[in-house]
Amino acid sequence: MARKHESVTHNAGMFGRITDAKADPITTEVIRHALNSAANQMKRALIRTSFSPIIYEVLDFAAAIYDKEVRLLSQAPSLPMFMGTLSFCIIEAVKANGGPETLKPGDALIYNWPFRTGSHPQDVVIIMPVFFRDEELIGYTAIKGHWLDIGAKDPYCTDTTDVFQEGVIFPGVKIYKENVLNDDIFRMIMANTRVPQMVRGDLDAQVTGCRVGVKSLIEVIERFGLETYRAAVDDMFDHGERIVRSYFEKIPDGRYVGKGEMDNNGVTTDRIPFEVVLEVRGSDVILDFSGVPDEQAGPTNSPLPTTISASRVAITMLAGYGEAPHEGHFRPLKVITRPGSMFDPLPPAPSFIYGWPGLQAIEVIYNAVAHAMPKAVPAQSGGCICSVVAWGSREESGEPWADGTPLPTGQGAWDGGDGGIMLHIAESATRFTPAEVWEHRNPWIIEQLALAEDSVGPGKWRGGPGLNLDIRMTEDTLITTVFDRTLNAPWGLLGGKEARPNNCFAKMPDGEVHSIAKSTHFHMPKDSVLQTRTGGGGGYGDPAERPVEMVKRDLADGYITEDYARKHYPHAFS
Repeated sequence: MARKHESVTHNAGMFGRITDAKADPITTEVIRHALNSAANQMKRALIRTSFSPIIYEVLDFAAAIYDKEVRLLSQAPSLPMFMGTLSFCIIEAVKANGGPETLKPGDALIYNWPFRTGSHPQDVVIIMPVFFRDEELIGYTAIKGHWLDIGAKDPYCTDTTDVFQEGVIFPGVKIYKENVLNDDIFRMIMANTRVPQMVRGDLDAQVTGCRVGVKSLIEVIERFGLETYRAAVDDMFDHGERIVRSYFEKIPDGRYVGKGEMDNNGVTTDRIPFEVVLEVRGSDVILDFSGVPDEQAGPTNSPLPTTISASRVAITMLAGYGEAPHEGHFRPLKVITRPGSMFDPLPPAPSFIYGWPGLQAIEVIYNAVAHAMPKAVPAQSGGCICSVVAWGSREESGEPWADGTPLPTGQGAWDGGDGGIMLHIAESATRFTPAEVWEHRNPWIIEQLALAEDSVGPGKWRGGPGLNLDIRMTEDTLITTVFDRTLNAPWGLLGGKEARPNNCFAKMPDGEVHSIAKSTHFHMPKDSVLQTRTGGGGGYGDPAERPVEMVKRDLADGYITEDYARKHYPHAFS
């Protein structure tokens, strides 16, 4: 039975200045770039010292710096979907540990409770307080990274029915106390993973990255002085707020509804349609998730921090003018949710594949914006993370192994250009693992890695192509696949047409083929082939308006076949 709760309104950005002082614009800009550089140094330290390809190749992490009031100062380009979720992590981890007064220089907290991280438990957060001259708490550094396994029922799951099947919980305890490893907590971590060497390496890398951030933030403040730094930060936030407000002032006031649909919740086969309402009032923006379905029995639930993060990503990608995100950009935005719903689930609801509804929410928000300003947004992309996670034990050594990656989809066309192929906008600074790394580290042979013909959405501007990836297993392997939007094709805009949807298949050695769009612990025997088919991007504008030379170029480049061209662009053959 659904748990009924009243809707709650959340400020997506924290308000208010902490100082009345002003910094000159040049100093403010220098400090802004210095803070962004500090976050990037955290990112580089993490990449260079981590053990798992999902960290150092895929970049499935977030590295960020916050001030004492837990306002986002800077976040390194990596996984946009984590944007701002770290504030929830810091607040709750510090609270669980007894408050800021319990923290000391050199401490590091570990935290992964999904309802405050916004993620599945595998997205583990390391948090370090920053003390100026070892006395005054001035901020926090934090890195959230995906660990390959922390003792869930499977390393990756699509069929969990409560949070306790999804991995061990670290409730804001100190993994380091004044730079000394807490051996009791560390041994518990190592006892609850199938791949301890990789988890240990990634834990050490996150701690290293946070320490680099601590050092870098202190260097910024020592260079400019604490008061100048604080004044510049407030000025930076105020400027970011003005930028975003100036964009939304251009959208006519009104109420706009975006529509989406999940294929299923991973446990039942029922489709899950949902709506997000965008309300624009001058330069204030409200995203209302209160009318979405109740929390699901399966793990397609998006905890509150990710719902707010998806809203932040959608808004700042539109209105942030390409600036690195910080707290000021979020101030014009409010998010309404209903506790106990799919976009604000309550414990112990499962949320292992939280990212799929969160990611689709971004597309749905753009769908709502398109009703007001269709030229402001692209057509829909493939609309999914299209994730594959594999694991097993090597035949010769018995050593456990695990790996995982998202896959690129075609991006939607827009007013003025064709769509490309990349990981979803919510993962736009991440990557998928190169074939050479896969074949070196895993018992795989890549038989096909190609842009898919005829997967694009036709239009005056065509969508981007999807991807065909075939992986032959050279040893018995277990896999989990998470492909959504297999039942709904990516939509076009202003007369643009739909593109190919996503799908995933397993071809057995005897030739039998299974559809495994969402599957957990699926056995792929030696010589079986995993066939992934990611979706294309929707088209933009009437296909009859596509210039003939562009149709012929698409034919020559192999994006489309002649049959496809004759069907959608007959004017190119007249």
